Amino acid sequence: MEKSMDRTGALIGSALFLVVAPGVVAGLVPWWLSGWRFAPPLLGLEAGRWLGGALIVVAAPVLLEAFVRFALEGRGTPAPVAPTKTLVVGGAYRFVRNPMYVAVVSLILGQALLLGQAVLLAYGAAAWLAMHLFVVFYEEPRLLGDYGQDYETFRRHVPRWLPRLRPWRPAASGGRG
Repeated sequence: MEKSMDRTGALIGSALFLVVAPGVVAGLVPWWLSGWRFAPPLLGLEAGRWLGGALIVVAAPVLLEAFVRFALEGRGTPAPVAPTKTLVVGGAYRFVRNPMYVAVVSLILGQALLLGQAVLLAYGAAAWLAMHLFVVFYEEPRLLGDYGQDYETFRRHVPRWLPRLRPWRPAASGGRG
């Protein structure tokens, strides 16, 4: 029963953090900046709108899956105040260490391309830089401190920003990926 309560709390906490963090960064701020109004396609390329729509369609489920995975696999939330009990290395994390951040930036860039809003391209770049600095100077040192060799092995085999082509399988490869 306690595990069920832990999972329920983790799911609720993750859902709240989803609304507060990515909801603001990839939803509210882009809306403030663009009003979600269509402008002429960037560089006059109508195909950019299709690429933007595709980014949104691919990124949204990746983001949602990562949040659910934090609750169910990690038994915690992505929020630093309620971290996971175990290192999350399944699902999209088998391809890239930071699928949530990659998905959020992809959602912003997708909106920029779909809407033809250059301001969102600039915002997406600034958001990525802020996330990169947070990851490098806070998150990675904390994960290394919390999970030690498990995180070091994960970090050695799974790239930070650009996904692997094949999923990392720590159990099948003995951590050699």
